[in-house]
Amino acid sequence: MAVRMAEHVAGSFGELRVEPTPVRLRAALDGVPALDTTEALLVWEPGRVVPQYAVPAADVVAELLPGGDGPRYGPGAQPLGPEGRSVLTPDTGFGVHTSDGEPLTIRLGGSERVGAAFRPADPELAGYVFVDFTALDWTEEDEPVVGHPRDPFHRVDARQSSRHVRIALHGQVLAESRRPVLVTETWLPVRWYLPPEDVRTELLTPSTTVTECAYKGVARYDAAGGRDIAWRYPEPLPGSEALAGLVSFFTEHVDVRLDGVDVTRPVSPWT
Repeated sequence: MAVRMAEHVAGSFGELRVEPTPVRLRAALDGVPALDTTEALLVWEPGRVVPQYAVPAADVVAELLPGGDGPRYGPGAQPLGPEGRSVLTPDTGFGVHTSDGEPLTIRLGGSERVGAAFRPADPELAGYVFVDFTALDWTEEDEPVVGHPRDPFHRVDARQSSRHVRIALHGQVLAESRRPVLVTETWLPVRWYLPPEDVRTELLTPSTTVTECAYKGVARYDAAGGRDIAWRYPEPLPGSEALAGLVSFFTEHVDVRLDGVDVTRPVSPWT
């Protein structure tokens, strides 16, 4: 099938983008196999910063029934983000759509997920349905996927450094290190990961917040100044082992001094 290939440049952000994936994709609903396909697509609806899975409806074992409630934005709707663009993150939820189509409910045995699938109206995607990542448990080949589907154009690079990094909040130094790991990640601000020995952990309070990153794994947080401000990956995913146990800070909310020079706080979805 001829599909519109993804163009990962700023000019394509407002367009529907599609990228075939060669992996075998499977998903289960409450432990029961719901789909199994080798013809999956990664799809970015206009404004979405991470992809969703689209699978042939013929490869879905579960029932796909009309219906699904929740917020939805069709073509030409009021933008959600800056610069006249609709910016949708994983936190936005699957129920918000910026392309036209029909919401569907997934039913399998005694389990049901209302609005967890979406049949796009785009003729190039005829026969496919988008499926909510959070509604099912997914594996690519034989490895589980966490957080959201991985973007093949997304990079996470970690580099050992000897630069002098100091982190402070309201004038109080929280961390200082000359052995940080510099992490650059597509679309995100630079992050500095510091050895816990170089962090004043007594000034941080363990938080109940836990998040999942598709590239780095499960993160656990610490708070200071009334908000989650630092995190670490105790057991990072393969490819991010260099970050194991290191502590990073939301540079949007702390003051960073790098090699004696103050760094401007970045603007991001966490600002």
